[in-house]
Amino acid sequence: MKTLQTDVLVCGGGCAGIAAALASARNGAQTLLIERAGFSGGIITTVGLPYFDGLIDKPSGRFVVKGIALELLQKLGVAKEGAQRIDDLRPDLITKYWGSVWIPNIEEFKILTDDLILQHGGKLRVLYHSVACDVEVKEGRVAAVVIANKDGLTRIEARQVIDCTGDGDIAHWAGCPTTSSKPLMPLTMHFRIGNVVPVKETREAAKQALIAAHKEGRLPNFYGPGLIFAFAKDECYVHATRVPANATDAADFTRAEMQGRKDAWTMFNDWKAKVPGFENSYYIMSGPFIGVRDTRRIVGLNVLTLEDLQQTTRHADAIATGCWFLDIHPPEVTLDKPFTGSGFQPKPYDISYRTLVPQTVSNLLVAGRCHSASSEASASSRVTATAMALGEAAGTAAALAMAAKTEIGTLDGVKVREALSKQNGGPFSDI
Repeated sequence: MKTLQTDVLVCGGGCAGIAAALASARNGAQTLLIERAGFSGGIITTVGLPYFDGLIDKPSGRFVVKGIALELLQKLGVAKEGAQRIDDLRPDLITKYWGSVWIPNIEEFKILTDDLILQHGGKLRVLYHSVACDVEVKEGRVAAVVIANKDGLTRIEARQVIDCTGDGDIAHWAGCPTTSSKPLMPLTMHFRIGNVVPVKETREAAKQALIAAHKEGRLPNFYGPGLIFAFAKDECYVHATRVPANATDAADFTRAEMQGRKDAWTMFNDWKAKVPGFENSYYIMSGPFIGVRDTRRIVGLNVLTLEDLQQTTRHADAIATGCWFLDIHPPEVTLDKPFTGSGFQPKPYDISYRTLVPQTVSNLLVAGRCHSASSEASASSRVTATAMALGEAAGTAAALAMAAKTEIGTLDGVKVREALSKQNGGPFSDI
């Protein structure tokens, strides 16, 4: 088995991972990014969810996430230079009900992340179509991560490792304590339908068609449905499938992918046959992966809790700000609104550096939806723009640790916060 060496290894190129890799490289560390897909972007590109959720404090309209997340929006022409609030975004791309913004073209986002990686070629390498499959731990450190790709198995020896797998795979395999929600939130296969001409009856008729299919036993589960015309006036982007599953179990994950595709196809065919506006429609695509909301989370040195969100707890080592509502999807049918409960909307809240630091392993950070948070709190902190902020913090911390010849688990989070503030990142200060 061959071995590669690097300063920083980032496992997973989703929202957290691409931000972590760029931040690490920009701060001077030799960085290797691995990603199972053939492109970066995670849920935005592999699932097709185009939203930067968690960017905007809905009541005030102010951005609570800047840094790399805002840079991406500016490069895509979604945000103005120097943007600070919702008024600085393209108005046709704002979802005011959610307090979110979407990007108009997922393929352009893939190309943008590729270009940014290539611009940092002296410090940043990427291996797509590569997945972590094992971890070697020695004396409380991750000594190597084993990856699998077309080269076979390769050992990656890194001084610092950042787990952006979404599922906390590296931390779990390294023996760090983790936890999971009970029940897990369900998975969703996103899909797109072209040549839809909506009329006033469309949305209610679409809902009634799903209710009928469910009663007939042809559609096990669904929610909403959300019919969103985000990409074009005649293209329906659909939030509606709901598949209870454990995405850390290979067999169950496979079953969920197959069920999600079948359910999406059932919805399309029923709508085409029964719903005004869908008469001449055609199925564009799904996926390519089903969307995963909820699997493992680490039990870190600090745990973000619902009480922290309710009380707006402050932390000296805050490295990001969250603001999304408690977006909890139950594993059963819900009509109209997708989430369960009140959908509590917190004020902007601090996320501590210590929520990225797992127990027992000294050179590992975890960023993204698998950071250390309770079930309720993670329903807010799991979203795209917040994940980018957590990833940027982790990448910055890894580079700082390299420069200081120490390890990220022992790094002072206050110093990470200070470094982030110098690069227009970190927590939102005016709260």
